[in-house]
Amino acid sequence: MPSDVTEASEGVDEAENVRYEETEEDDNVSPTDLSEMLKEGTKESHDRAENTQFVKDFLKGRIKKELFKLATVALYYTYSALEEEMDCNKDHPAFAPLYFPLELHRKEALAKDMEYFYGENWKEKIQCSEATRSYVDRIHHVGQYEPELLVAHAYTRYMGDLSGGQILKKVAQRALKLPNTGEGIQFYVFDNISNAQQFKQFYRARINALDLDKKAKERIVEEANKAFEFNMQVFDELDKIGALLTEEAQDGGLPVHDGKGDLRKCPYYATKLGKGDPGCPYHIGMAMLKQPTMQFVLAACIALAAGIATWYVMDGH
Repeated sequence: MPSDVTEASEGVDEAENVRYEETEEDDNVSPTDLSEMLKEGTKESHDRAENTQFVKDFLKGRIKKELFKLATVALYYTYSALEEEMDCNKDHPAFAPLYFPLELHRKEALAKDMEYFYGENWKEKIQCSEATRSYVDRIHHVGQYEPELLVAHAYTRYMGDLSGGQILKKVAQRALKLPNTGEGIQFYVFDNISNAQQFKQFYRARINALDLDKKAKERIVEEANKAFEFNMQVFDELDKIGALLTEEAQDGGLPVHDGKGDLRKCPYYATKLGKGDPGCPYHIGMAMLKQPTMQFVLAACIALAAGIATWYVMDGH
Protein backbone atom coordinates (compact mmCIF):
# COMPACT_ATOMS: atom_id res chain seq x y z
CA MET A 1 0.00 0.00 0.00
CA PRO A 2 1.36 3.46 -0.83
CA SER A 3 2.49 5.36 2.23
CA ASP A 4 1.81 8.71 0.61
CA VAL A 5 0.34 10.21 -2.51
CA THR A 6 3.23 10.65 -4.90
CA GLU A 7 1.30 10.09 -8.11
CA ALA A 8 -1.67 12.08 -9.28
CA SER A 9 -5.08 10.44 -9.39
CA GLU A 10 -7.12 10.51 -12.58
CA GLY A 11 -8.47 13.94 -13.35
CA VAL A 12 -5.45 15.72 -11.82
CA ASP A 13 -2.60 17.14 -13.87
CA GLU A 14 0.30 14.68 -13.55
CA ALA A 15 2.76 17.56 -13.61
CA GLU A 16 1.49 18.66 -10.23
CA ASN A 17 2.91 15.47 -8.65
CA VAL A 18 0.45 15.69 -5.75
CA ARG A 19 1.96 15.23 -2.30
CA TYR A 20 -0.70 16.02 0.24
CA GLU A 21 1.61 15.32 3.18
CA GLU A 22 3.42 18.54 2.34
CA THR A 23 0.27 20.64 2.52
CA GLU A 24 0.13 22.79 5.62
CA GLU A 25 -2.94 24.33 7.14
CA ASP A 26 -3.36 27.95 6.10
CA ASP A 27 -3.64 30.17 9.17
CA ASN A 28 -4.94 32.99 6.99
CA VAL A 29 -8.20 31.36 5.96
CA SER A 30 -10.65 33.82 4.47
CA PRO A 31 -14.38 33.77 5.31
CA THR A 32 -15.00 33.83 1.56
CA ASP A 33 -13.07 30.60 1.03
CA LEU A 34 -15.50 27.86 0.05
CA SER A 35 -14.17 25.42 2.67
CA GLU A 36 -14.84 28.02 5.39
CA MET A 37 -18.27 28.79 3.96
CA LEU A 38 -19.08 25.08 4.02
CA LYS A 39 -17.78 24.65 7.56
CA GLU A 40 -19.70 27.62 8.96
CA GLY A 41 -22.74 27.25 6.72
CA THR A 42 -23.36 23.60 7.66
CA LYS A 43 -22.50 23.83 11.37
CA GLU A 44 -26.14 23.70 12.47
CA SER A 45 -26.95 20.78 10.15
CA HIS A 46 -23.83 18.97 11.33
CA ASP A 47 -24.86 19.35 14.97
CA ARG A 48 -28.39 18.14 14.22
CA ALA A 49 -27.06 15.07 12.42
CA GLU A 50 -24.75 14.24 15.33
CA ASN A 51 -27.70 14.48 17.72
CA THR A 52 -30.04 12.13 15.89
CA GLN A 53 -30.96 9.13 18.01
CA PHE A 54 -29.29 6.71 15.61
CA VAL A 55 -25.92 8.48 15.79
CA LYS A 56 -26.09 8.98 19.55
CA ASP A 57 -26.88 5.29 20.10
CA PHE A 58 -24.13 4.30 17.66
CA LEU A 59 -21.51 6.38 19.49
CA LYS A 60 -22.55 4.74 22.77
CA GLY A 61 -22.08 1.30 21.25
CA ARG A 62 -25.82 0.58 21.26
CA ILE A 63 -26.06 -0.69 17.70
CA LYS A 64 -27.69 -3.94 16.64
CA LYS A 65 -25.86 -5.94 14.02
CA GLU A 66 -28.89 -6.14 11.73
CA LEU A 67 -29.29 -2.37 11.89
CA PHE A 68 -25.59 -1.83 11.18
CA LYS A 69 -25.94 -4.08 8.13
CA LEU A 70 -28.89 -2.04 6.85
CA ALA A 71 -26.93 1.18 7.41
CA THR A 72 -24.08 -0.29 5.36
CA VAL A 73 -26.55 -1.15 2.59
CA ALA A 74 -27.68 2.49 2.55
CA LEU A 75 -24.07 3.62 2.25
CA TYR A 76 -23.47 1.21 -0.63
CA TYR A 77 -26.31 2.69 -2.69
CA THR A 78 -25.32 6.26 -1.77
CA TYR A 79 -21.67 5.90 -2.75
CA SER A 80 -22.51 3.92 -5.87
CA ALA A 81 -24.56 6.90 -7.08
CA LEU A 82 -22.06 9.52 -5.93
CA GLU A 83 -19.04 7.85 -7.48
CA GLU A 84 -20.88 7.11 -10.71
CA GLU A 85 -21.64 10.81 -11.10
CA MET A 86 -18.13 11.79 -10.05
CA ASP A 87 -16.71 9.49 -12.73
CA CYS A 88 -19.00 11.07 -15.32
CA ASN A 89 -17.90 14.57 -14.28
CA LYS A 90 -14.21 13.94 -13.60
CA ASP A 91 -13.25 16.42 -16.34
CA HIS A 92 -15.74 19.11 -15.39
CA PRO A 93 -13.77 22.23 -14.37
CA ALA A 94 -15.89 22.76 -11.25
CA PHE A 95 -15.16 19.25 -9.97
CA ALA A 96 -12.02 17.84 -11.62
CA PRO A 97 -9.61 19.18 -8.94
CA LEU A 98 -11.49 17.11 -6.32
CA TYR A 99 -11.45 13.83 -8.22
CA PHE A 100 -9.39 11.33 -6.20
CA PRO A 101 -10.81 7.86 -6.87
CA LEU A 102 -7.75 5.96 -5.64
CA GLU A 103 -7.74 7.76 -2.32
CA LEU A 104 -11.43 8.31 -1.62
CA HIS A 105 -13.84 6.06 -3.49
CA ARG A 106 -15.78 3.72 -1.20
CA LYS A 107 -17.92 1.51 -3.45
CA GLU A 108 -15.35 -1.28 -3.72
CA ALA A 109 -14.77 -1.30 0.05
CA LEU A 110 -18.51 -1.36 0.70
CA ALA A 111 -18.90 -4.31 -1.68
CA LYS A 112 -16.45 -6.23 0.53
CA ASP A 113 -18.54 -5.36 3.59
CA MET A 114 -21.69 -6.50 1.79
CA GLU A 115 -20.14 -9.86 0.99
CA TYR A 116 -19.01 -10.29 4.60
CA PHE A 117 -22.48 -9.57 6.00
CA TYR A 118 -24.70 -11.13 3.33
CA GLY A 119 -22.56 -13.72 1.54
CA GLU A 120 -21.51 -14.15 -2.08
CA ASN A 121 -25.01 -13.48 -3.44
CA TRP A 122 -25.36 -10.24 -1.47
CA LYS A 123 -26.69 -8.26 -4.43
CA GLU A 124 -29.78 -10.47 -4.46
CA LYS A 125 -30.39 -9.94 -0.75
CA ILE A 126 -30.40 -6.15 -0.44
CA GLN A 127 -32.64 -3.36 -1.63
CA CYS A 128 -32.53 0.41 -1.59
CA SER A 129 -34.73 1.90 1.14
CA GLU A 130 -37.14 4.76 0.54
CA ALA A 131 -35.02 7.40 2.30
CA THR A 132 -31.84 6.21 0.58
CA ARG A 133 -33.60 6.27 -2.79
CA SER A 134 -34.45 9.97 -2.31
CA TYR A 135 -30.79 10.69 -1.52
CA VAL A 136 -29.61 8.70 -4.54
CA ASP A 137 -32.08 10.41 -6.86
CA ARG A 138 -30.84 13.83 -5.75
CA ILE A 139 -27.21 12.86 -6.37
CA HIS A 140 -28.03 11.67 -9.88
CA HIS A 141 -29.97 14.86 -10.60
CA VAL A 142 -27.04 16.99 -9.46
CA GLY A 143 -24.52 14.99 -11.46
CA GLN A 144 -26.55 15.26 -14.64
CA TYR A 145 -27.83 18.85 -14.43
CA GLU A 146 -25.74 20.77 -11.85
CA PRO A 147 -22.36 19.00 -11.59
CA GLU A 148 -20.74 21.84 -9.65
CA LEU A 149 -23.00 20.87 -6.73
CA LEU A 150 -21.25 17.48 -6.52
CA VAL A 151 -18.66 19.41 -4.49
CA ALA A 152 -21.22 19.63 -1.68
CA HIS A 153 -21.95 15.91 -1.61
CA ALA A 154 -18.28 14.92 -1.86
CA TYR A 155 -17.36 17.32 0.94
CA THR A 156 -20.18 16.14 3.21
CA ARG A 157 -19.47 12.46 2.78
CA TYR A 158 -15.70 12.06 2.43
CA MET A 159 -14.63 14.70 4.95
CA GLY A 160 -17.00 13.12 7.45
CA ASP A 161 -15.67 9.64 6.72
CA LEU A 162 -12.12 10.80 7.38
CA SER A 163 -13.18 12.48 10.62
CA GLY A 164 -16.00 11.08 12.77
CA GLY A 165 -16.18 7.99 10.60
CA GLN A 166 -12.92 6.77 12.11
CA ILE A 167 -14.50 6.89 15.58
CA LEU A 168 -17.53 4.94 14.35
CA LYS A 169 -15.20 2.29 12.93
CA LYS A 170 -13.75 1.56 16.37
CA VAL A 171 -17.15 1.63 18.06
CA ALA A 172 -18.66 -0.80 15.52
CA GLN A 173 -15.72 -3.18 15.72
CA ARG A 174 -15.96 -3.32 19.49
CA ALA A 175 -19.75 -3.32 19.90
CA LEU A 176 -20.44 -5.89 17.18
CA LYS A 177 -17.38 -8.02 18.00
CA LEU A 178 -16.16 -7.79 14.41
CA PRO A 179 -12.82 -9.40 13.46
CA ASN A 180 -9.63 -7.46 14.17
CA THR A 181 -8.65 -8.13 10.57
CA GLY A 182 -11.18 -5.52 9.39
CA GLU A 183 -14.03 -7.57 7.94
CA GLY A 184 -17.31 -5.65 7.99
CA ILE A 185 -15.71 -2.20 8.38
CA GLN A 186 -13.73 -1.85 5.14
CA PHE A 187 -15.82 1.22 4.38
CA TYR A 188 -13.89 3.11 7.06
CA VAL A 189 -10.46 1.98 5.87
CA PHE A 190 -8.63 4.35 3.51
CA ASP A 191 -5.58 2.33 2.49
CA ASN A 192 -4.25 5.00 0.14
CA ILE A 193 -4.36 7.87 2.62
CA SER A 194 -1.49 7.73 5.09
CA ASN A 195 -2.49 10.80 7.09
CA ALA A 196 -6.18 11.72 7.20
CA GLN A 197 -5.65 15.15 8.74
CA GLN A 198 -3.14 16.20 6.11
CA PHE A 199 -5.31 14.89 3.30
CA LYS A 200 -8.30 16.86 4.60
CA GLN A 201 -6.21 20.02 4.63
CA PHE A 202 -5.08 19.30 1.09
CA TYR A 203 -8.67 18.63 -0.03
CA ARG A 204 -9.92 21.87 1.52
CA ALA A 205 -7.16 23.77 -0.31
CA ARG A 206 -8.39 22.21 -3.56
CA ILE A 207 -11.95 23.27 -2.74
CA ASN A 208 -10.80 26.85 -2.12
CA ALA A 209 -8.95 26.90 -5.44
CA LEU A 210 -12.09 26.15 -7.46
CA ASP A 211 -12.95 28.99 -9.84
CA LEU A 212 -16.44 29.79 -8.54
CA ASP A 213 -18.28 33.05 -8.01
CA LYS A 214 -20.08 33.95 -4.78
CA LYS A 215 -23.47 32.78 -6.01
CA ALA A 216 -22.09 29.36 -7.00
CA LYS A 217 -20.42 29.00 -3.59
CA GLU A 218 -23.67 29.83 -1.82
CA ARG A 219 -25.51 27.22 -3.88
CA ILE A 220 -22.91 24.62 -2.92
CA VAL A 221 -23.35 25.44 0.78
CA GLU A 222 -27.12 25.15 0.35
CA GLU A 223 -26.66 21.77 -1.33
CA ALA A 224 -24.38 20.59 1.48
CA ASN A 225 -27.18 21.33 3.95
CA LYS A 226 -29.52 19.29 1.76
CA ALA A 227 -27.00 16.44 1.89
CA PHE A 228 -27.08 16.55 5.68
CA GLU A 229 -30.90 16.48 5.55
CA PHE A 230 -30.84 13.39 3.34
CA ASN A 231 -28.48 11.69 5.76
CA MET A 232 -30.74 12.55 8.69
CA GLN A 233 -33.72 11.08 6.85
CA VAL A 234 -31.78 7.85 6.44
CA PHE A 235 -30.91 7.91 10.17
CA ASP A 236 -34.57 8.45 11.09
CA GLU A 237 -35.59 5.57 8.84
CA LEU A 238 -33.05 3.31 10.53
CA ASP A 239 -34.39 4.38 13.94
CA LYS A 240 -37.89 3.28 12.93
CA ILE A 241 -36.59 -0.05 11.67
CA GLY A 242 -34.56 -0.49 14.86
CA ALA A 243 -37.73 -0.08 16.92
CA LEU A 244 -39.11 -3.19 15.19
CA LEU A 245 -36.08 -5.27 16.08
CA THR A 246 -37.41 -6.53 19.40
CA GLU A 247 -35.20 -9.57 19.37
CA GLU A 248 -31.92 -10.18 17.60
CA ALA A 249 -30.73 -13.75 17.22
CA GLN A 250 -27.12 -14.40 18.20
CA ASP A 251 -24.34 -15.81 16.07
CA GLY A 252 -25.61 -14.37 12.82
CA GLY A 253 -29.20 -15.51 13.25
CA LEU A 254 -32.16 -13.61 11.88
CA PRO A 255 -34.11 -11.10 13.96
CA VAL A 256 -37.71 -11.96 14.73
CA HIS A 257 -40.53 -9.58 13.92
CA ASP A 258 -43.14 -9.29 16.68
CA GLY A 259 -46.04 -8.60 14.36
CA LYS A 260 -46.29 -4.91 15.25
CA GLY A 261 -45.81 -2.11 12.76
CA ASP A 262 -45.42 -2.27 9.00
CA LEU A 263 -44.42 -5.74 7.80
CA ARG A 264 -42.51 -4.19 4.89
CA LYS A 265 -40.11 -2.63 7.41
CA CYS A 266 -39.26 -5.97 8.97
CA PRO A 267 -35.58 -6.49 7.95
CA TYR A 268 -36.13 -10.22 7.48
CA TYR A 269 -39.01 -9.56 5.11
CA ALA A 270 -37.16 -6.77 3.33
CA THR A 271 -34.16 -8.94 2.49
CA LYS A 272 -36.39 -11.67 1.11
CA LEU A 273 -38.77 -9.40 -0.79
CA GLY A 274 -39.02 -10.26 -4.45
CA LYS A 275 -37.30 -13.64 -4.09
CA GLY A 276 -40.43 -15.70 -3.58
CA ASP A 277 -39.59 -16.43 0.05
CA PRO A 278 -42.57 -16.76 2.38
CA GLY A 279 -41.73 -13.74 4.58
CA CYS A 280 -41.37 -12.98 8.26
CA PRO A 281 -41.35 -16.03 10.65
CA TYR A 282 -43.97 -14.40 12.90
CA HIS A 283 -46.41 -13.99 10.04
CA ILE A 284 -45.73 -17.51 8.73
CA GLY A 285 -46.76 -18.91 12.10
CA MET A 286 -49.86 -16.71 12.32
CA ALA A 287 -50.92 -17.66 8.80
CA MET A 288 -50.62 -21.37 9.61
CA LEU A 289 -52.76 -20.97 12.72
CA LYS A 290 -55.52 -19.44 10.60
CA GLN A 291 -55.85 -22.66 8.59
CA PRO A 292 -58.91 -24.79 9.68
CA THR A 293 -56.84 -27.99 9.68
CA MET A 294 -54.19 -26.49 11.92
CA GLN A 295 -56.87 -25.09 14.25
CA PHE A 296 -58.48 -28.57 14.53
CA VAL A 297 -55.12 -30.22 15.28
CA LEU A 298 -54.28 -27.56 17.87
CA ALA A 299 -57.70 -27.95 19.54
CA ALA A 300 -57.29 -31.73 19.63
CA CYS A 301 -53.87 -31.42 21.22
CA ILE A 302 -55.22 -29.03 23.87
CA ALA A 303 -58.16 -31.38 24.62
CA LEU A 304 -55.81 -34.36 24.91
CA ALA A 305 -53.50 -32.45 27.24
CA ALA A 306 -56.44 -31.37 29.39
CA GLY A 307 -57.71 -34.99 29.62
CA ILE A 308 -54.31 -36.27 30.70
CA ALA A 309 -54.05 -33.55 33.34
CA THR A 310 -57.54 -34.38 34.71
CA TRP A 311 -56.73 -38.09 34.90
CA TYR A 312 -53.46 -37.31 36.63
CA VAL A 313 -55.23 -35.24 39.35
CA MET A 314 -58.16 -37.68 39.89
CA ASP A 315 -55.81 -40.64 40.12
CA GLY A 316 -54.43 -39.13 43.30
CA HIS A 317 -50.94 -38.21 42.14
